[in-house]
Amino acid sequence: MPARTHSRPHPATTGGVGTRLPWWALALPALAFVALLALILNPSDAQAAGGDPAIARLLERVQQLVAR
Repeated sequence: MPARTHSRPHPATTGGVGTRLPWWALALPALAFVALLALILNPSDAQAAGGDPAIARLLERVQQLVAR
């Protein structure tokens, strides 16, 4: 007895894109672009974080270890 094969009822279409993107797939990159553009246009608004001195020391130590 020959094996039954299932064929596709409709061939795959190659024309047009049927995929819909969620709203955030366009909104988030656009928001990031606008934020980076704002920083480039007015860098005085960008404030450095106060930060913990222990974190700064840790980052300096990591930088020293990588530089060796």
